[in-house]
Amino acid sequence: MDWTEITVTVPSENIETAGNIAQMTVPYGIYIEDYSDLEQEVLEIANIDLIDEELLKKDREHGIIHIYISPEENPAEAVSFIRERLDAEDIPCEISSGSCDVESCLVNWRKYFKPIPVGEKILIRPVWRDDYDADGRVVLNLEPGLAFGTGTHETTRLCLEALEKHVKNGTRMLDVGCGSGILSVAGLLLGAESAVGIDIDELAVKASRENARLNDVEDRYKGIKGNLADQVEGTYDIITANIVADAIIMLSADIEKHMDENTIYIMSGIIDTRLQDVLDALPDNLEVFEQYEEKGWLCLAAKKKS
Repeated sequence: MDWTEITVTVPSENIETAGNIAQMTVPYGIYIEDYSDLEQEVLEIANIDLIDEELLKKDREHGIIHIYISPEENPAEAVSFIRERLDAEDIPCEISSGSCDVESCLVNWRKYFKPIPVGEKILIRPVWRDDYDADGRVVLNLEPGLAFGTGTHETTRLCLEALEKHVKNGTRMLDVGCGSGILSVAGLLLGAESAVGIDIDELAVKASRENARLNDVEDRYKGIKGNLADQVEGTYDIITANIVADAIIMLSADIEKHMDENTIYIMSGIIDTRLQDVLDALPDNLEVFEQYEEKGWLCLAAKKKS
């Protein structure tokens, strides 16, 4: 089935704010065309002042944000959300949408997905990019697929930063809503003994197993299709849930039985306006001891009260 490509055109001076708003609509990243500082950027990156003529013809006054919406999602909701938030920020915009086949989407999207450092210890490297310098970081090789987490979104980055702080050698990890498996694989590369990833999407589970294989940790990773209540038993040292506020609230009823007295529960994907809803839903026996925040997104770390 075709995906929907939404393009949002805004003045270049507003591109960062508009990009942050657009990021809230999808969990797997966007890409932005912004040629306002073309000459300077080319000079800094390539050390040349000769620029392709086609690039020189690009609009320097406006930036274009490209967002891809999967067939299961409602693009009209995304458009409505973006327009409402841009209007609230007094940012003029032009929004258009059209169908886009998956292969074309992947080609466009991959051009803009580059190796990115996360936190202090991790470098996320898309498998099609060889132009990177790890600089002593753990390299996480990723074949995310368009529909799954890439690490570019604030929610995933915050979760990875919390994860690298708490993973130790021998950690047993549970990743709820595993998506591409990025959190499980990162945990294993950082020293975790084992990781279980669970997701209701069969394609996500398949992608997570493939990413475990790409990073040579498949012998320590188990991907499960299903939901937490039916498919998972026992307790874990670290539990991650990088999903959305409503799903985290639903998990609250079952999560405590998978925690012992030292378990750290890392929750991400929470928009700041839903923070109190999530806190209110947590079991009385849990307390939040760390909070990470970036661009309106929150990640919480909780544990059982002493």
